[in-house]
Amino acid sequence: MKIAIYGQFYNSNSSFCISTLLDFLKKQKAEVYVEQRFFDLLRDEHNIDINGFATFSKLDPSYNLLISIGGDGTILRAITHVRDCNIPIVGINTGRLGFLATIQTDEIEQALTDIFKCNYKISERILLSVTTKPENSDLVETNFALNEVAISRKNTTSMITVETHLNNEYLTSYWSDGLIISTPTGSTGYSLSCGGPVIMPGAHNLVITPIAPHNLNARPFVIPDDTDIQLKVDGREEHYLISLDSRITTLHNSTVVTIKKAPFTIKMVELVHESFIDTLRKKLLWGEDKRN
Repeated sequence: MKIAIYGQFYNSNSSFCISTLLDFLKKQKAEVYVEQRFFDLLRDEHNIDINGFATFSKLDPSYNLLISIGGDGTILRAITHVRDCNIPIVGINTGRLGFLATIQTDEIEQALTDIFKCNYKISERILLSVTTKPENSDLVETNFALNEVAISRKNTTSMITVETHLNNEYLTSYWSDGLIISTPTGSTGYSLSCGGPVIMPGAHNLVITPIAPHNLNARPFVIPDDTDIQLKVDGREEHYLISLDSRITTLHNSTVVTIKKAPFTIKMVELVHESFIDTLRKKLLWGEDKRN
């Protein structure tokens, strides 16, 4: 099995996690490649002996699996490497909440044993793609997001107006700090913190969630995922911010942003005993209220 390993940071949980993972993969005689920057971080800054492993800077469809070490943010970065290669991703959670990175550090060997036995499920997750007019060079090479695309104000405390069209039909102009367009995967992230609904991963929907809207009747709006969304911003400043997951770019107010479902999906590995509902209940502590 050809496996890629990706990570961004090293913390107190990482040492045990990495040693357990690498020892297991050695025993399985897997063909292992570590992302080049993560490899250098482990070797040069933390003196971890991983010189027996190869490195990668770009992935291709020959890989059977990508293992992400970190939290959900690390997986969001990992997809910029996976792109449309159809490589399944599994996350080992050394972060905090972990809706995407669901394997805990004390479950690594058992989880990977199941994966090597093909005892797992695949959850396909849609992405959003972004185009701008005029074209912005920062949004050409990596113009997709797994969680959300967010429009927000820049260098001002004043609200912005986000004129919104759906399939070329005018919806409304949101007067707010910004606007979030979220996938079902991202519905448990930024959108949720702004009052948006939780959406099951298999639902064919997106959600538009205003950020601190001035009009209290501006509510999150669930739409079909085949909707083309056009956004135009106006405000006191000449520029605003657009973020694709955690990647941020500045755009001029004259820029029109078009958001639609991307032409490819990301494949997330789920163990047989896992489910989104179970993860949701545990992460959001549903049922912890003793009155239940």
